[in-house]
Amino acid sequence: MSALARYAGFSLDCDDPAALAGFYARLLGLEISYSSDEFVYLGEPGPTGLGFVKVDKYVPPTWPAADVPKQAHLEFGVDDLDAGEAAVLGIGATKPDFQPQPDRWRVLLDPAGHPFCLSTAV
Repeated sequence: MSALARYAGFSLDCDDPAALAGFYARLLGLEISYSSDEFVYLGEPGPTGLGFVKVDKYVPPTWPAADVPKQAHLEFGVDDLDAGEAAVLGIGATKPDFQPQPDRWRVLLDPAGHPFCLSTAV
């Protein structure tokens, strides 16, 4: 079976990406490779990369209680956003109307409704 995408990293939603990235940078010994007010990425894109996304009115999960479920999404790299999006939509993903930066990445939903992103980062 031929892969449609490459694993590019994992991102955690939070209210302060820089602060949470600082914690994980210290914990894992990773360097910040990208930083903005809305997103911080540690390491290089790929299996060891880890991102942190600012979410307005973030509510942390209440694990193990299910009152507020875990909040995270996966990142996948493609060579071409339009072609990658079409291929992934073709296997059952859906595309929400809201796309924060469609020129940089596309947010899609898996068949169970979990969000994930496609980008050309890797």
